[in-house]
Amino acid sequence: MEDYKSKITGHLEIFVHEKEENEDNKIVKWRDILIHGDPEGLKSLAKILLEIADLNQDNILELPIGEREHIHLQPKYDLSASSEEVIIGRLDAKGTGKFYERFIARNK
Repeated sequence: MEDYKSKITGHLEIFVHEKEENEDNKIVKWRDILIHGDPEGLKSLAKILLEIADLNQDNILELPIGEREHIHLQPKYDLSASSEEVIIGRLDAKGTGKFYERFIARNK
């Protein structure tokens, strides 16, 4: 990956923070995804998010019908060495607009 040029500029860290509390003698566990960056790092992430959101997947000939455009952000190359690998992708599939089966819409 010597010739790899990251779209992330500045500094960006994305990691999972596991939490645990005792509520009424019951252990409650959850995870938070933490995204921290300097202004340049956060702006470059925002640019990637806007690019993938505005992308017309139907115009990508290499992307098969039913697939989704995505980008990998890798520790040491795109993110801090202390980050987790992150995949940012479209929820809607090319040509069908279908979401993943595992998707559950949020409550409004």
